[in-house]
Parts: sequence; structure tokens; C-alpha cells
Amino acid sequence: MFLGTHQPRLDDKGRLFLPAKYREELAEGLVITKGQERCLYVFPVEEFQRITEALSTAPVTAKAVRDYSRVFFASASDEKPDKQGRITIPQSLRQYAGLERDCVVIGANTRLEIWDAQAWDTYLNAQEQAFAELSEEVLPGIL
Repeated sequence: MFLGTHQPRLDDKGRLFLPAKYREELAEGLVITKGQERCLYVFPVEEFQRITEALSTAPVTAKAVRDYSRVFFASASDEKPDKQGRITIPQSLRQYAGLERDCVVIGANTRLEIWDAQAWDTYLNAQEQAFAELSEEVLPGIL
């Protein structure tokens, strides 16, 4: 499970230090792809395989499934952290997420998300009030 908020910076070669607490879990490899709200999703390989299997059972006759799968898989990049715990984020993914220097890496349960720091602040400011005021259960019987 991935938790917390971290603020690494991209270096000039498009590399990002993974938060130290996640390096061991991601040491064997990970997959980076486009996420919603213009962030990047970072999955451990096993979780990406689980999602791949789930999407493979979805009907290819459904346009939304085809559209999502095309963007999700076409933009995916498998990476392996270097000995210092850095990953290289491909230029196309950096451009999609607007990543230049200051980034935010958040834990989002089964994945990490990489955001441009300013985009994350804007998103969080817009969502925190709605989160604080949420009056119905998100997961009935749980939350």
C-alpha cells in the first residue's frame, strides 16, 4: 500500500528519486502511464498485470474500453529504478503531466501518482473542501 505525500524534483535528464520508503517494493520494476487529471500513475509490475488482466476481460465492443485501453497501454513505460532509486520519466509522459522540476509524489493505495507541484496544489485546494464536507458514504458500510 502506498501512502503519503513527497516532494522530489526532476533532474535535467528527466529522472526522479522515488521516495525511500517505496524503493524496495519497486526495485524489481514498475510501470508509469498516463493517469486522470493529468498526473502519472506508477504501478508495481504485479499491480499493472492485475489491471491488464481485468481490462482484458472487458468487452472490446465497448468504445470507452477501447479508448481507455489505447491511451493507457500506448503511453505505458516499464522502468527499473537505478541503484540510487531514480526512475527516468519519458519525455512524452513528462509533457502530458506538465512536469518540469518541482513534483509531488502521492501514495494512492495500490499506486503512486506523480503530479506537477503547482497542479497538485490546485487540485488539492479544490478537493479538500468537498472532502471535508462529504456527507454520504463513498464505500457503503466502510466509509
